[in-house]
Amino acid sequence: MNNHQVAEVSAEYLTEATGNAVPAGYKQTEVGVIPEDWETKQLGDLVYICSGESPSKFQFQSDGVPYFKVEQLNNGVVYAEATPYFVLTSKVVPAGSVIFPKRGASIFSNKIRVLKTDSFMDTNLMTLTCSASLDELYLYNQLAYRGIDSVADTTSIPQINNKHIYPYLIPFPNKEEQTAIANALSDVDALISELGKLIAKKQAIKTATMQQLLTGRTRLPQFALREDGSKKGYKQSELGEIPEDWEIAPFVSLLSIRHGKNQKSVEVENGEYPILATGGQIGWANSYLWDKPSVLIGRKGTIDKPRYADKPFWTVDTLFYSEIKPWVDAKFVYYKFCMIDWMQYNEASGVPSLNASIIEGIRSVIPKKEEQTAIATILSDMDDDIQALEQRLAKTRQIKQGMMQELLTGKTRLV
Repeated sequence: MNNHQVAEVSAEYLTEATGNAVPAGYKQTEVGVIPEDWETKQLGDLVYICSGESPSKFQFQSDGVPYFKVEQLNNGVVYAEATPYFVLTSKVVPAGSVIFPKRGASIFSNKIRVLKTDSFMDTNLMTLTCSASLDELYLYNQLAYRGIDSVADTTSIPQINNKHIYPYLIPFPNKEEQTAIANALSDVDALISELGKLIAKKQAIKTATMQQLLTGRTRLPQFALREDGSKKGYKQSELGEIPEDWEIAPFVSLLSIRHGKNQKSVEVENGEYPILATGGQIGWANSYLWDKPSVLIGRKGTIDKPRYADKPFWTVDTLFYSEIKPWVDAKFVYYKFCMIDWMQYNEASGVPSLNASIIEGIRSVIPKKEEQTAIATILSDMDDDIQALEQRLAKTRQIKQGMMQELLTGKTRLV
């Protein structure tokens, strides 16, 4: 809310709003309690509606008018601007129009965006172009806050048509206040976008670092030289070129894969130890299966999401855990597991499944434990950095949600 004077909700409003009385200066409407000087208006009076056309009608170009499909709205930012598709067409939806899915399950995933440039779209998308009295970012935020899935026709394939949009009611302050609200929320959107980009950048750096350090292509300085000070070299192996002082070994020489067990006999409401399944924690136990650092991976179901545990736990029978040998760093093994395409070892045609003996038989290149630990420490520090940013992003999104609740209902006024 930079450079805005905020008129906070009075204690009287907060007290009265929790009861049945409408606070002074406010009125009850079909969209809830709003300020007396706000109106409610139907979108049919405020927007021009446009639906897209099938890609079969176009020949995609390397340049031209950006053409959007539903998948181009997946990136979770305000503006829709990145698409690999371009067409030559005189049918153009102007920049600033609000775009969202009109057919299928995507209606329920809140993929509402604003077109950054003049564009067009396929038949699964709809756009709303605002009249002069409606700020496009104010409309975007109202739709994102209130949702449009509630008006969808769900008798067969979910869909939204013009008949659903025309009567859709929104709170309607004057244009100046709409813009002030939109600007305040845009400041937070900008921070959310920048945090998302920073997280993606750091994740990419971490992935590249894993590829270098876990294969020995890049050596940490303290392990790069021989005792005489000369630089260590590489040698040929069954897995290609590897550091001269690294070895190839099957995972069975590093760990033993163990099966989880049914949790019924140990599950209690206020247990001390987490019960873990392939999808995450599902309860608490009064006993544990293993209390040392371990790498866990799905036996059935989600088999491509390894995890690391360093506190006592219980795993169910669809989740393997591992007993790590004393000469091995468990966190290093975890990062090794993260580099493996586990789906190539899937043994089932239906629900994905892994076999313990298959896991133990996979051969990998391994340094001595001291270097394992050094590599794992660097990668773990990078994970901690990413996690801190993800927590900040989640907090910022919560802040925006709170701001939307205040500003888009008029509980807090910008003057």
